[in-house]
Amino acid sequence: MADTGQLAGWRTVPRPARTVSHSALVRFRTSRSVAPEDSMKDHPDHLADAWSELVATARRTAADGLVVGTSGNVSVRVKDLILVTPSGVPYDRLGPSHLTGVDLDGHPIIGRLRPTSELPLHLTVYRHTDATAVVHTHAPNATAVSTLVTELPPIHYMAAALGGPVRVAPYALYGSDELAAHMLDALRDRTAALLQNHGTIAYGTGLAQALDRTTQLEWMCRVWLTATTVPGHTPHLLSPAQLDAAGERLRGYGQPADDPRSTRTPRAAAPATPLTAQHRWSGRRSRRPVAGSGGAAHTGGMRLGTVAAVTATLAIGATAAAVAAGRYAGTLP
Repeated sequence: MADTGQLAGWRTVPRPARTVSHSALVRFRTSRSVAPEDSMKDHPDHLADAWSELVATARRTAADGLVVGTSGNVSVRVKDLILVTPSGVPYDRLGPSHLTGVDLDGHPIIGRLRPTSELPLHLTVYRHTDATAVVHTHAPNATAVSTLVTELPPIHYMAAALGGPVRVAPYALYGSDELAAHMLDALRDRTAALLQNHGTIAYGTGLAQALDRTTQLEWMCRVWLTATTVPGHTPHLLSPAQLDAAGERLRGYGQPADDPRSTRTPRAAAPATPLTAQHRWSGRRSRRPVAGSGGAAHTGGMRLGTVAAVTATLAIGATAAAVAAGRYAGTLP
């Protein structure tokens, strides 16, 4: 069966279903790649913005304790280009010169650095869903849960925001096609999964949503672990009907999409869910203050972090609109 790789508002590129070996994904063909500085000169608007947001997201995973050292990885899709964190580079050292981009087959397009060793995970998600961002972490509570169960028990209604109870993909060697296949099965009708003895994977229509889903998953794992430690008590779990009801309620969460104060994805935008699944995304966004806002200052009753978040959302939306309008035409050289 053909995988169309469809993205709302963007060019559809038919691609036959296939499995690409890990060695092929990380093989660098330097003759095809271009230096980051040259790419920035040719396409300064969207590439600089996308890379900057990717770096900020990667640093956020470290700051929030979702990764340690250079573990975990982040990617974002810009048309047929996948920007991804390079292998083995500490997030606090990432800059414009570290820009790394590959095509949907894993061939290098931008940069001279080797992409993350978990590239098969990211490419598999992009081939089989309409995701535009992927976050993979080694979150401690989630990793602990992955060693105990085959599915995170529905301890909280926010599981509905991820499509239902989160499954655990069986263990396989990191960076392998086998792990990518296990992950894809666990992501069926879901937007996040646990990787046994490994960590988490989550995706969304943007980096903010993918990261928010990751943090929600880690939080639910911590709640379940905490509840199970109380002697003589068994945690109460939600029924499928209760999760479905919560999912319906979550669809209306937040401000109306046409409200200028809203940071929700407009109704016309397709949520990033598996192409074979019913859309279950709640539209929920992270409400944490933006780094550097101080988190406590207010302007007219609104936190500065919220103002910054709205401004950033509008800027990102403008960039995406420019890309869709054709300011970036076709695949990068």
